[in-house]
Amino acid sequence: MTAQLIDGNALSRELRAQVAQRSTALKERGVTPGLAVIQVGENPASQVYVRNKVKACADAGLHSVLEHYPADLSEAALLERIAALNADASIHGILVQLPVPAHIDAQKVIAAIAPAKDVDGFHVVSAGALMTGMPGFLPCTPYGCMKMLESIGYELRGKHAVVIGRSNIVGKPMALLLLQKNATVTVCHSATRDLKAFTLQADVIVAAVGKRNVLTADMVKPGAVVLDVGMNRNDEGKLCGDVDFAGVKDVAGFITPVPGGVGPMTITMLLVNTLEAAERAASLK
Repeated sequence: MTAQLIDGNALSRELRAQVAQRSTALKERGVTPGLAVIQVGENPASQVYVRNKVKACADAGLHSVLEHYPADLSEAALLERIAALNADASIHGILVQLPVPAHIDAQKVIAAIAPAKDVDGFHVVSAGALMTGMPGFLPCTPYGCMKMLESIGYELRGKHAVVIGRSNIVGKPMALLLLQKNATVTVCHSATRDLKAFTLQADVIVAAVGKRNVLTADMVKPGAVVLDVGMNRNDEGKLCGDVDFAGVKDVAGFITPVPGGVGPMTITMLLVNTLEAAERAASLK
């Protein structure tokens, strides 16, 4: 068996075309969806992510503002800038690229963003909405994973899904979204004993721990769907995920590659969230 690839680039192009159409419709009503992206410091990976996000906005017809501050920016100054963006009617989404420097409390920063502009889906209001099944912004990476499962017509009802990772950004919201679709969900993490015993039972595996080869071919049930959220570097310095792709692709039924899988979908769902924030703001006028 050779797994079918779930092509994140192709699905992203399709969804971004839809965003561009909806953005054009909003502009005809006098509203241009706007995203403010804030980066503090010189983290090289953050610079790449931020650049990709700004370019994706431009390509989809969204207005974006990139604000890059030195690493010694004070927490108070950052919170003051967020407050100003909260009050700016031309900005519908606010994203502070993580990580922030150590002297800044990331939780304070996330809490300072108005829930109506929390297009990353990290605010406690967004998390609470997800927990209780209320409308809100979904974290972009789990949202993208769900869209990938939807794209292959995968029916989650009654299936066993194993999520490897319990972060607030991916693992926990991923588990909740899978539960919403009536999957039976197991969350595994660094303290899980015998990870393989759980993954061998799984119809769907989401690997999201940031550790190379955490999932190998002997840990996967034949035909399982494997979503690789990891972003790592191999010994040659090339981008790779959490999954041993070369081995697992010969066992799984579907698999996402790295690069070209979940990564582009994360940015795409950021655009979707920003557009939805603008549509909501327009309907409130």
